[in-house]
Amino acid sequence: MSSRSVVVERRIAAAQGPVWEALTDLRGMERVLSGVTKVEVLTDGGFGVGTRWRETRRMLGKEATEEMWVTASEPPERYVVEAESHGAHYVSEFLLRADGPATTTVRMTFSARPPGGFAGLLAKVLGGVGARAVSKAIEKDLADVAASVEGRSG
Repeated sequence: MSSRSVVVERRIAAAQGPVWEALTDLRGMERVLSGVTKVEVLTDGGFGVGTRWRETRRMLGKEATEEMWVTASEPPERYVVEAESHGAHYVSEFLLRADGPATTTVRMTFSARPPGGFAGLLAKVLGGVGARAVSKAIEKDLADVAASVEGRSG
């Protein structure tokens, strides 16, 4: 049962703290990420391990809602979000590296592991056109985050 990954990296002209806040502000996600149409936070408290939410976004011309949860959180440097959909397990890891007082590099790795032996869905999601679509969606999300924090004091 192997997994496939898509990795996208973006330099953002903002300090690590404001970038972390923009990425982890679930209640503000609809305003920051143009691909996200709705977020329903399912847990109380701040962002951290155990935080769960339902996220609705447009992907490949369709709207889909997935339930996600945080499995690792090391502010302001790293967090991991996981989800299950159609039997596949998805992991998104965000690494934030401070490249100076006002520059942060965000590296997002999206991995998918099919259920035992069922690779058809995974091939659609991360093979060829699917991998390009996932990569473009991540690039757009990171561009949206950059647009929301660049130029703000932090």
